[in-house]
Amino acid sequence: MLTGGRALEDYAGHRAEHELEALLSRAPQQAHVMRGRKEITVKASEVHAGDKIVIRPGELVPVDAVILEGTASFDESSLTGESLPQSKTVDAQLLSGSIDLDGPVTAKAIHSAEDSQYQQIIRLVRAAQNSQAPFTRLADRYALPFTIISFVIAFVAWGIGHHAIRFLEVIVVATPCPLILAVPIAIISGMSRSAKHGIIIKNGTALEKLARAKTFSFDKTGTLTEGILTVEKITTFGKTKRTDLLSLVASIEQQSNHAQASAIVAKAASEHAKRVVVKNVREIAGKGLVATVKSKDVIVGRYELLQEQHVAFPKTFKTKDYNQTASYVAIDGELAGVITFADDIRQESKSTLQKLRNLGITRMLMVTGDNPATAKKIAKKLGITDVVAGALPADKISAIEHIKERPVAFVGDGVNDAPVLTASDVGIALGARGAAAASESADVVIMLDDLSKVAEGVTIAHRTFKIATQSMLVGIGLSICLMLVFATGHFMPIYGAALQELVDVVVIFNALRAHTDQKSTVVRS
Repeated sequence: MLTGGRALEDYAGHRAEHELEALLSRAPQQAHVMRGRKEITVKASEVHAGDKIVIRPGELVPVDAVILEGTASFDESSLTGESLPQSKTVDAQLLSGSIDLDGPVTAKAIHSAEDSQYQQIIRLVRAAQNSQAPFTRLADRYALPFTIISFVIAFVAWGIGHHAIRFLEVIVVATPCPLILAVPIAIISGMSRSAKHGIIIKNGTALEKLARAKTFSFDKTGTLTEGILTVEKITTFGKTKRTDLLSLVASIEQQSNHAQASAIVAKAASEHAKRVVVKNVREIAGKGLVATVKSKDVIVGRYELLQEQHVAFPKTFKTKDYNQTASYVAIDGELAGVITFADDIRQESKSTLQKLRNLGITRMLMVTGDNPATAKKIAKKLGITDVVAGALPADKISAIEHIKERPVAFVGDGVNDAPVLTASDVGIALGARGAAAASESADVVIMLDDLSKVAEGVTIAHRTFKIATQSMLVGIGLSICLMLVFATGHFMPIYGAALQELVDVVVIFNALRAHTDQKSTVVRS
């Protein structure tokens, strides 16, 4: 029966073979390659190192490459975890799978599609699937001792009574059902209960590992943070007023789809800032916008753009004060203001981490591809002391492998998290907004965009295995007591068979308690 149950789990586990489908479907499919002076479209797999390729706004970078001409911003968040768009200019390296946001570039391929970053992620997922450490299940830890005890009592009874029937009288009440029934029924009940709360746990092993986890590691962007840029601060210079600056910039940026533009427009809308008439808007790819407003020349964009336009900066301005993503605004050749951006921490992040600590999680760390300064700033606010920043997918796996306090759970949501979700003891994906590849690679999928469900899942796992262990030990205890009673030889085996069924019923009903929510106790002062 145990073997049959394991076979069913193995059958369910074969779904892992399909986990790469989401990754493969998102892989770059085609590329624009220059053959002499002619541009042709070919399959991404036909691009070779040294080929000259053209990447337009909205397109995926087909292979790892270096920019030869042009400047543009690229979204690398699904690959590196970097929350903010990255401006790339000549000689900058592009990662396959990143998205060109706002400008055409010409680049030289430095790898074929097979050797590029996106395919490396896929290979890491495959390798992680085959390198899972063996895990001893709860029932397995008790099966051998229980079997030995049963046979010892049976043989001793036979030896003392000198009748083989004494052996049978003991063995007939030595029911293995506490091992066979208690844990599976509790697990199924716990998985059903978690599903009602929007937490999909794919198998019993994942639930058990979640219950025993000692370390939790988190991705930053989209997991601990919202993953959406917001305006953090607006600084003005000279006589420019804050409201006027916001209104001006929002009016210019309202036609742009850039992440920073969306944040500025949203901020203006929330403060009911009035729009002004804007003329002659011109976009400088990857750098910013130039426009005319009320006969004034306005520039909104990167610091480098303002330098190129010979904008005058006040003496009080210091670049080190703006080491994060920012939009610089100049009016008639003078700096008028700076708008800085941030990726806000989720409202529930801090309370979720505290709940996990209360549940006995001994270590927490952040493992992210974002830059160290931003990562440490977020970690400090959340009380996380261990930070691994600037990590590519392979670096994330390495960080997880070096953790001694195991089992270790990893919580993430992006394509770049798929390998580490597979490699960790239990991978948890925020599936409501995250990448399909992350959800497919994870053991646990949170169907709601709510990080607090992670702590709720751990709570359910803890209660499930508390009940499973209790049911199993009660069943084993009753079986051993009955074995000792029937070893005396005063009772017929048929009575033992009946009592053994009663033990099974007790075990089953107790295990089914894992399906119900634990009643909270209200304390009144």
